[in-house]
Amino acid sequence: MARYAIIENNKVINIIDADADFAEIYDGEIVLVDKSVGIGYDYINDEFSYTPPTKTNEEIEEESKQWRNYELQNTDNIAQTPDYPNRDAWITYREQLRDWPSTADFPSTKPTKPE
Repeated sequence: MARYAIIENNKVINIIDADADFAEIYDGEIVLVDKSVGIGYDYINDEFSYTPPTKTNEEIEEESKQWRNYELQNTDNIAQTPDYPNRDAWITYREQLRDWPSTADFPSTKPTKPE
């Protein structure tokens, strides 16, 4: 058994384990590969390469909001602790987190945590 990449339109669409007999009779483009090649790789001029997919603006914004929600959740205890060190700066940080999606800096520049 060997590892093969099934290629369509210069793209690896599947990886299979098969014997050489199968590879000879397969009715499509199939290439012997090692473990470093995976689904989604490009196959151009007998060479494999990988370019990560580009995220859409919606995906970037959603990830940014998830990060913001995580930060708010992790600082909830600070907001509830009156004698927490530098509490006022943390409260301001939490306000910046809540306001961040409506600013011109969203999602490129995250609010920075106080020290």
